[in-house]
Amino acid sequence: MDNSVKTKVIKLIADQAGVAEDSLSDNTSLQADLELDSLDIMDLLLVLEEEFDMQIPDEELGKIQTIGDIVNYIERS
Repeated sequence: MDNSVKTKVIKLIADQAGVAEDSLSDNTSLQADLELDSLDIMDLLLVLEEEFDMQIPDEELGKIQTIGDIVNYIERS
């Protein structure tokens, strides 16, 4: 994985979720580990779309469960 993308994603998620960056990893689940509800996840994805100047289609949202999923999606786009 491109560390600059991963680093940015982790920083944004840490800020959004109010957790320490070093507590996050590729396997961190947005719902189970960070306890984000669907509204929190939508807010987070909007921030990521703006930061990376991209759109995440609705059909992809259900596939995004972990930080690694987000990084992989951004790198593929």
